[in-house]
Amino acid sequence: MKAKAGTKKVQSQHVKHEKTLNILKTAKGQIDGIIKMIENERYCIDISTQLLAVIALLKRANTATINKHIETCVKEAVETGDVEEKIKELENLMKHIEKTL
Repeated sequence: MKAKAGTKKVQSQHVKHEKTLNILKTAKGQIDGIIKMIENERYCIDISTQLLAVIALLKRANTATINKHIETCVKEAVETGDVEEKIKELENLMKHIEKTL
């Protein structure tokens, strides 16, 4: 798997983000619907309601991704017994969570 600049390159094959992918596909469909609502000059509150639904889906997708990280990457660091790796994974997780608050 090729990493983008500034991202960690992960060779692990155990990370499956199927739940996140399904949620994002649902959000994509809702966004397409919102675009049509705007083009059709629908009522502002109806548009806002749909936008809030997409925001909720994106939050769910993020939570699913973080949970998968804990289930795989953090767990793997703990299982290896490498204290430095454990600390590094937990620090990365905490920094990320701080950004979302």
